[in-house]
Amino acid sequence: MKWEGNRESDNVEDRRGAGGGGGGGGFSLGGRGIGIGTIVIALIGGAVFGINPLQVLDMLSGGGGGGAVPSSQPATQQTPATDKQTRFVKVVLADTEDVWGKLFQEKGAQYVKPKLVLFSGATGTACGTGQSASGPFYCPADQDVYIDLSFYTLMQERFGVSGEFAQAYVIAHEIGHHVQNQLHISDKVQQVRERGSEKQANQMSVRLELQADCFAGVWAFHGNQARSILEQGDVESALKAATAIGDDALQRQSQGRVVPDSFTHGTSEQRARWFSKGLQGGQMEQCNTFDTRSL
Repeated sequence: MKWEGNRESDNVEDRRGAGGGGGGGGFSLGGRGIGIGTIVIALIGGAVFGINPLQVLDMLSGGGGGGAVPSSQPATQQTPATDKQTRFVKVVLADTEDVWGKLFQEKGAQYVKPKLVLFSGATGTACGTGQSASGPFYCPADQDVYIDLSFYTLMQERFGVSGEFAQAYVIAHEIGHHVQNQLHISDKVQQVRERGSEKQANQMSVRLELQADCFAGVWAFHGNQARSILEQGDVESALKAATAIGDDALQRQSQGRVVPDSFTHGTSEQRARWFSKGLQGGQMEQCNTFDTRSL
């Protein structure tokens, strides 16, 4: 991915090395706190990137192969805010700001830029305490994206996914949830989820997540058109990331079987297809996962 020398966003807050984040007894959304022991898992409404909470807990306890992921490991030393990975995050965030700012402006609306918070171990959010075990997530209450960059190591070691564009896809997916929040889609989905059954709530969550994947593709389309960011193999790495974190793939890895009614993010095929749909045309209108019978 070509990104060196591009504009860096000023909306990145570096909390690494600050220790645990305090505040709240679990990660919450819409007033509902969720926590199991010291491992705090952000549920779908909190927009965790691609991981079903029950599957994460299984993996954290050793299920599905591989070692446990630490729930909280505060850094002992502040990571320089000018290191390459931090600069990469700032550039990707800036690129999403430019793309979505322009797309919103074209529709006569204003895009409110979110803040991206880098943390290690745990940190306080308006949604409760966010922890590394949750993976990257978006908190609609403060409109911030939270990332412990050790997640990228997890992507490579557990899922075999590497490459800077795959990492950018992680950020773009979470920004996709911010776009949904700006368009008031998230609120409407949450209202439907609260009124429906667990199965119906899961189905709505799948549609929300697939739309965020599609929005990530929309960003990539316009970012490449404006700044030629894509290199050979980049799209394949992002598709591999989308495939690796499909509900069916994660369930097979963690429990050896697939339970479709429990899906909350979509299958591997669905995630890759909706990301590709956004990438191919760059049209937000093509990302309406709520008005299609076949996902």
